[in-house]
Amino acid sequence: MKHLLPPKTKVGHTGTLDPLASGLLVLLIGRSTRLSRYVTDLDKAYTATARFGAVSDTLDADGNITPLDTPMPDANTIRGTLPSFTGDILQMPPMASAIKREGVRLYDLHRRGVTIEREPRPVTVHAFDLLATNPTHQSATFEISCSSGTYVRTLIADLAHYLHSGAYLTSLRRTRVGHLLVDSAVDPDDLTPITIHNRIIHPDEVISHLPRVEVDGEEELAVRSGRVLGARGLEGSFRVEREGALLAVYRDDGAEAKAEVVLCGADRR
Repeated sequence: MKHLLPPKTKVGHTGTLDPLASGLLVLLIGRSTRLSRYVTDLDKAYTATARFGAVSDTLDADGNITPLDTPMPDANTIRGTLPSFTGDILQMPPMASAIKREGVRLYDLHRRGVTIEREPRPVTVHAFDLLATNPTHQSATFEISCSSGTYVRTLIADLAHYLHSGAYLTSLRRTRVGHLLVDSAVDPDDLTPITIHNRIIHPDEVISHLPRVEVDGEEELAVRSGRVLGARGLEGSFRVEREGALLAVYRDDGAEAKAEVVLCGADRR
């Protein structure tokens, strides 16, 4: 993407995809890279396909596959188990993951054949639905909505284990990041230095999930300098705007509101 933009333009992502995965990747450009924290932690949605009757040491098709002598559960059995993996659950991060332990990525340890103890992490699965099964290929396709940080690979493996079987991920497509949909995205190969500017989303739309506060002229000067504002009675972060222009993101701590990200300069241009 940097090659399609003017030299020295900052470009940042808001959460990588596994090599096996496809789908939506939200990129931020220029000053908007400062907004990454408000996108990275948004809920995600995926379409995932898994093959039953085998396991993988990476929990997906890129790992070493070991066949199992276990039949694939039927659709009704799978569907009846999904509520047990919906809601607030604890999930063990896989060794083949980007989590760091003492400065080393777990997947680097995994490649060296090292396995270490990991702590289960709380995640939330908002929806876990079975879309289709293919008994001939021993595969099943799911639609999943979950909190940021959820490993779909682990979710599939845990589901299969619960059903006294085994399964690994064969495809994963991210269809949503918060309110941003893959259907509204564009294939990078279809972009040129000219057309890319027609696909850039205004920062205000990217963080539209945050409450909006309109400030007057005097407060705008304070915002441009990153000064403290009076409390707005909001809980958490909110976007500060003036006449339709996004100025900053502030956080209300009850007594006052402090700047988290300032997108405008001290002088108004």
